[in-house]
Amino acid sequence: MRVCRVCGREARGFLYTHLLRPDLHPTYAFCSRRCQEAGAAIAKRLKGMIDKTDTEKKAIKETRRPFAEIIDELGLMPAFEGRSAAEIDRIIEACVDGFREAMRRLALNDEIPW
Repeated sequence: MRVCRVCGREARGFLYTHLLRPDLHPTYAFCSRRCQEAGAAIAKRLKGMIDKTDTEKKAIKETRRPFAEIIDELGLMPAFEGRSAAEIDRIIEACVDGFREAMRRLALNDEIPW
């Protein structure tokens, strides 16, 4: 049984895939049109993701150390002192999202040499 990504009740065939790109974004199931609209609004605001999976959360957390190492190597650590883990995670996510979007755009424009 699939559950509604908004309220947790049984999903009933109301689906949402950001930008209609199931190759890039998960398909979410909802119990009603009302939950589907709420979920779609959240996904649009967060560029396709309603909530991070446990694996994504773990990967972001594990990326903090290499991020800290490179900013220290570049002498940028003082600018990040006192920042919360959530703020650092936002930077990591922005970098990953930007990279993925650029790769997608380049691939769609046949700009990647094969």
